[in-house]
Amino acid sequence: MAFHEVATSDSLAEGQGIEVVWQGNIIAVFRHSGELYALDGICMHQGGPLARGKLCEGKVQCPWHGWTYDLKSGDNAVTCQSMLRTYRVRELAGKIEIDLGD
Repeated sequence: MAFHEVATSDSLAEGQGIEVVWQGNIIAVFRHSGELYALDGICMHQGGPLARGKLCEGKVQCPWHGWTYDLKSGDNAVTCQSMLRTYRVRELAGKIEIDLGD
């Protein structure tokens, strides 16, 4: 387990997402209902930026064409198929950190 700092806590407001890049990985980080979530930041449909998506009931909806993914699992909300990798994320001492499994 190796956590890497990707953002400061104050850069991510409740109900919002941010896009971070770490070693070539584009990751969307969200603060939703008081929890942090991190998953691949590119929609599997046509590459939309998920960090700009709308959050609702534990899911993020791509702003381009509406594909929706579960924040916890990365599963497509319609097909229930796993499509996006999720990452362990934590907040510590004013910083947001992600475990990329490296």
